[in-house]
Amino acid sequence: MIKRVLHKIALIAERGFDRVFHRPTSGREIDPYIGYATQQHVIVRGRVLGSLRSYDVADGQSRWGNFRRMLDLFFTNEVADVTVCSDATKAQTDEEGYFTLVLPADEREGWSTEYVHVEGRAEAVPCPVFAPRADARFIVISDIDDTMIETGAYSLLRNLFTTFTGNTKTRHAYTDAISLTTWLSAGGRNPVFYVSSSPWNMHGFLQRVFANTGLIAGPMFLRDLGLSDTQFITEGHGDHKGASIDHILNAYPDLPAILLGDTGQHDAKIYHAAIERHGDRIAAVGLRAPGPGMDAVDLTDLDQLLATKRLAFAAPSFDGFQERLIKARPDLFATPDSTATVR
Repeated sequence: MIKRVLHKIALIAERGFDRVFHRPTSGREIDPYIGYATQQHVIVRGRVLGSLRSYDVADGQSRWGNFRRMLDLFFTNEVADVTVCSDATKAQTDEEGYFTLVLPADEREGWSTEYVHVEGRAEAVPCPVFAPRADARFIVISDIDDTMIETGAYSLLRNLFTTFTGNTKTRHAYTDAISLTTWLSAGGRNPVFYVSSSPWNMHGFLQRVFANTGLIAGPMFLRDLGLSDTQFITEGHGDHKGASIDHILNAYPDLPAILLGDTGQHDAKIYHAAIERHGDRIAAVGLRAPGPGMDAVDLTDLDQLLATKRLAFAAPSFDGFQERLIKARPDLFATPDSTATVR
């Protein structure tokens, strides 16, 4: 009852804000998200906005300048109920401007581009798509904040400060995360997917950070923090992450998965639940223990992970995880390129 009332109040407030600050626009700009291909479909994703935000960073840009740029990412002017298409496949944007085009499967592998037209715009917009290779041995499913990129998500205030005062050139990726995912991907053979509670507004920003730091690119599954008639903003971190993991595993039913996360947001509990649902599909779990490290709850969650008899690695960094993986699952790494050592 309380949640329904808060939902209604928040929805009224958001629509009032939109009437005051969002002016009608004739713009039709596609913010492309990384799509992905399965044996059944090619999934093209994105959002239609009245205008796109810039990720360019001026030399010596101040924290105040970073804050204004980051805040701008969240004050978007969404374009609802317009048609987007790729060849003969069409879709309508929802009330938040999101769209998903489901194309027929083909024989593509690796990175490709789909050109998407949007109603009211003459030029097609390129949207990236990633398709796992036929020789993939496993999937990597990784968190982003405090797993790949230093954020401080274990503390709300630290998380907000880091997020809103940094830019695409100042955000720091862990060198051990870069080395580990580079080795796991094996030159693009094994796909890397990312699940995060960061909002979709951050997708382009995160792509720039990945490109600047050398992190392996891959499709992201982020959260919609917007309001709608049917959705409130209180979808839990665990619910979103668990559902995203399920979706990825169901999309590639023949491949086991290695899960990477951190203890700052209780990923051990989320990944333990994934093991209960998917059993042997989860080959191993690697967890970073950021900031103050693991508390009593984290240690209990880790004990439950260890009780599943899967490899469960937890440490302040991923150093040493590669060796543990090779020893625990030699079947996944019995190829010539897997003998290289992470440096």
